[in-house]
Amino acid sequence: MTDFHTHILPRMDDGSGSVRESLEMLRQERLQGVDAVALTPHFYPWKESPAEFLSRRDRHYQQLESRLPEGCPQLALGAEVYFFEGMHVSEDVPNLRLQGTQYLLVEMPFESWPQRIIGELFRLRDRGGIQPVLAHVDRYLRFQPRGLWRELAQQGILFQANVDSFTQWRTRGYITKMLEEGWISHLGSDCHNLESRRPNWDLLPQRVRERLAP
Repeated sequence: MTDFHTHILPRMDDGSGSVRESLEMLRQERLQGVDAVALTPHFYPWKESPAEFLSRRDRHYQQLESRLPEGCPQLALGAEVYFFEGMHVSEDVPNLRLQGTQYLLVEMPFESWPQRIIGELFRLRDRGGIQPVLAHVDRYLRFQPRGLWRELAQQGILFQANVDSFTQWRTRGYITKMLEEGWISHLGSDCHNLESRRPNWDLLPQRVRERLAP
């Protein structure tokens, strides 16, 4: 299994606060059956430039990498990029893709999306070399009409769901339906720490595991 959305990289955002905590989070990921982990710290365009973010990310990754034990899940660097208008023409956006892929994890606004926002997603998709993946799609359900998800999926926008959305009564029914329809392409723990937002693959229902089996 791949954890597509984490905040394990130390001291980058509101996630892990130390290398020690990051190492324990990775150990828990492995114990829960995770083979690969995407390191996706928050990128907020109003806080720093992409170049500043990437430089900072590389420094913090080097601190972690030097202490990785044998048997650690495979790691890939990425980002959780907060949506901003003009993404489709930004020269820096491709550098925020998940390492070795075309996937760009995009955190969307927590509100009803006007057509200009949806249009920006389509223009980003059409740019070439970038595949938008909407982060924790389960957290947007209450803001959007149900028909929008089918439209976005049919137009080639991918969705990532959080593991805990399959256990919460407000989201589990529709998120399971979205998985069955093939609209959800990636799952993630969205873990931030070892307590309130820990790696939680042990909570994934068996019925969902069976659907994910090759």
